[in-house]
Amino acid sequence: MFVPHTFAIALLMIFTSAICWGSWANTYKGVKNYRFELFYWDYAFGIFLIAVVLAFTMGSTSNDAASFLSNVRAADLSNFISTLAGGAVFNLANLLLVAAIDMAGLAIAFPVSIGIAMVVGVVSSYVLQPRGNAALLAAGVACAVIAVFLDGKAYGNLKKAASSVSRKSIIVCIVSGILMGLWAPFVAHAMTQGNTLGPYGVGVFFTLGALLSCFVWNVYFMKNPLVGEPVNFGEFFRGPATGHLLGLLGGVIWGTGTVFNLVASNFTGVAISYAIGQSAPMVAALWGIFAWKEFQGASRQAKTLLGLMFFFYVFAILLIAKASTSG
Repeated sequence: MFVPHTFAIALLMIFTSAICWGSWANTYKGVKNYRFELFYWDYAFGIFLIAVVLAFTMGSTSNDAASFLSNVRAADLSNFISTLAGGAVFNLANLLLVAAIDMAGLAIAFPVSIGIAMVVGVVSSYVLQPRGNAALLAAGVACAVIAVFLDGKAYGNLKKAASSVSRKSIIVCIVSGILMGLWAPFVAHAMTQGNTLGPYGVGVFFTLGALLSCFVWNVYFMKNPLVGEPVNFGEFFRGPATGHLLGLLGGVIWGTGTVFNLVASNFTGVAISYAIGQSAPMVAALWGIFAWKEFQGASRQAKTLLGLMFFFYVFAILLIAKASTSG
């Protein structure tokens, strides 16, 4: 099983996970006139597919007890259940986040949801696996939350007139954020309690939990969407080939980032790996600036907020990295 043996390699893998988490949504931007609920089926299969591929390659480089299949045979049943549950929780959170962005806009939904997720995920993971300097980790998380807030304010300044935000959309943002932060503790439990599940095993069963839960969460939202009209499976099979391919690609990108984050957490601890990985909004902002030209013609205030966002994120990463080697 491949695992990082130095902090530099672990940090490189975590940065890769952040790039993947902040980049997968570009695949959905490439699909025209295709509902997210339909795109999501291919996406969910893609995250599971890449987790299995990585488990049988990177996770099976030796035949010792740490290899993927040996580890799966030895792990406690409770850790499989915890990991599957974490995947199901993540999947519901992700679907709600997309709905919240549609309802309230990126400027409101992303900062509220990801900000809450970061605090909940890091604190609860650290309680289960207290690795690193708690004070530095807390300071880093605070800076990252500020960066997410500034990112949202910068996007908000792109709109000429602020649209009204309903109470329903704010509630959806808050619920999404809490759930998004709760998948990390499920993973931390599986990787630290009893006969543990290794990072590649966690990756496979976490993404399997996400895929299987689509038959509950996604089917429900297809029939009772928070935004738009109901859709049915017939529309999925009539969907464009590019939509299916991009959905798979989006899942492969996100799944790769998740497995890399889990593997790195074997060295740094889940709380630190998760916290640095949540710098994904900074990556998404870079895509918005350079690929989608979202800030073309933006006001000076928007550009200033964006610059501050990058500063706080870099500072957050430095603090969290220092937390990993202190305490």
